[in-house]
Amino acid sequence: MSQFEFGSSDVERYNFYMSNDLQTAVFGGGCFWCTEAVFQQLKGVESVISGYAGGVTETPAYEEVSSGTSGHAEVIKVEFDPKQISYADLLNVFFATHDPTTLNQQGADTGIQYRSVIMYVNDDQKEQAEQFVQKLEDEEVFDNPIVTQVEPLNKFYSAEEYHLNYYKNNPDKPYCQVVISPKIGKLRQRFANLIRQ
Repeated sequence: MSQFEFGSSDVERYNFYMSNDLQTAVFGGGCFWCTEAVFQQLKGVESVISGYAGGVTETPAYEEVSSGTSGHAEVIKVEFDPKQISYADLLNVFFATHDPTTLNQQGADTGIQYRSVIMYVNDDQKEQAEQFVQKLEDEEVFDNPIVTQVEPLNKFYSAEEYHLNYYKNNPDKPYCQVVISPKIGKLRQRFANLIRQ
């Protein structure tokens, strides 16, 4: 299981997460199978890795995370080209493809591991995320208050191999057909300009 950790200085952090002209974004919006499949559809997104972050357990395993005892959330780490897609675009897709008003829950999935969270890797992302949330609140886009947490990313742990590219590898599984495929269909309709060709 791979682990990504900030360096000891802001410069090291910046260099690690901004290498090769790509930038990193980390989001948690419920089951990572769904969020991974959604962000894999977007142009300018070079890779999406499902994993765990935000908890206290070192090298967490899925069973531990799903029990809620690790404190980690199911998240995705997105590597994207800002020349093709902006962080603001990613925020827009993130808030449009999950419910940011349900605390520790997405649909039938409940527990802190399914919390809505944005984990920023630098101050610019922090500012953009907080302003985006405030704008949604000011415009009353949602009927209920947004509970999405905005917090720094400290460590990211890649999920087990069988979780990675889950939708691509298992498109005919019932969960994929019933939950993920309709979500992708709506994404393609609403964000046609952001979908990879």
